Amino acid sequence: MSNKRDYYEILGVGRGANEEEIRRAYRRLARQYHPDVNKAPDAEERFKEINEAYEVLSDPEKRAMYDRYGHAGPQGAGWPDFGGFGDFTSIFEDLFTGFGMGRPTGRVRRAPQRGADLRYDLELEFNEAIFGTEKELEISRYETCPRCGGSGAEPGTTPIRCPQCNGTGEVRRTQQSILGSFVSVTTCPHCQGEGEIVTTPCSECRGQKRVRTPHKVVITIPPGVDDGTRIRLAGEGEPGVYGGPAGNLYVVLHVPEHPIFKRQNSDILTEEYINIAQAALGAEIEVETIDGPVTLRIPAGTQSGHVFRLQGKGAPNMRRPDRRGDQYITVRVVVPTRLTPRQRELLTELGQSLGTNKLGKEKGFFDKVLDVLGEALS
Repeated sequence: MSNKRDYYEILGVGRGANEEEIRRAYRRLARQYHPDVNKAPDAEERFKEINEAYEVLSDPEKRAMYDRYGHAGPQGAGWPDFGGFGDFTSIFEDLFTGFGMGRPTGRVRRAPQRGADLRYDLELEFNEAIFGTEKELEISRYETCPRCGGSGAEPGTTPIRCPQCNGTGEVRRTQQSILGSFVSVTTCPHCQGEGEIVTTPCSECRGQKRVRTPHKVVITIPPGVDDGTRIRLAGEGEPGVYGGPAGNLYVVLHVPEHPIFKRQNSDILTEEYINIAQAALGAEIEVETIDGPVTLRIPAGTQSGHVFRLQGKGAPNMRRPDRRGDQYITVRVVVPTRLTPRQRELLTELGQSLGTNKLGKEKGFFDKVLDVLGEALS
């Protein structure tokens, strides 16, 4: 080992060099003397020498031992075995990946690719969104061509190996730079990376290997969905290629507005119109709910804008179908615009009895109406 060159001299750094300086020197020299880019007769030996120096100087313990004992370090003390160049292939794989310096042999196997996701817009009736339903969808997606089995070639013919890349799917080009010669690897433009050429395309898929085919899917709509709800059907999208998984189908729900019911999350909002007599004296009216009509009691003296709550009459919670929201009913008191002579006479009498002064906060308008009507009926 006495004929070996000094490790610091090999990397071109001083003995006081820090880890970063050693790493930068190593990367520069490794690129320069890598056998894939340097065809000099001694390139492989120089490359091994550089790797050996870096293996020692990049490890603090090995470097300390080298500084103390030199190349004549104690045997069995953890020195690396540099007997074969092939042992370093995996060490420098990451270093040269970005420069296309790999050594592919034969055709490069294409990585599995996940299929594309699909979207389907589905319109529901209001009640279907509230209570749930089941729908059958027909979507169009690509499937493997049944005529050629996905080869892209007309039955009875077979694709040929690409003459430009020799079946590897890649084209390697040597380029010169200030760091030396580098090999760039690009997808073969002749076969688009397939490694083979279809000379007689399939008459059904025209060499595309896939055809668009209608496909039926059954989807269960849970109770309580709303406009804009998105449901994912895993694996119902486009099929994957090269053994990759299929994509997903996303069904986007659209629910038109209802003429009576308004949704606010799981609650239902409605309005009911009553006349002044019903508001003043109280009444029982029939109101619509999503479950059907129910009777709502209007207390005497109810003011316009008062909100009544029907508990549990709202929409189901999509995550908790056993729980439902509430229905909120806003009462609007309608002032008549057309009166019969008798109605005008009664309201005139009512107005005179109420007086023309501003109403105080102590007693509301309908409270006074109730008082007057009560006297008239007694």
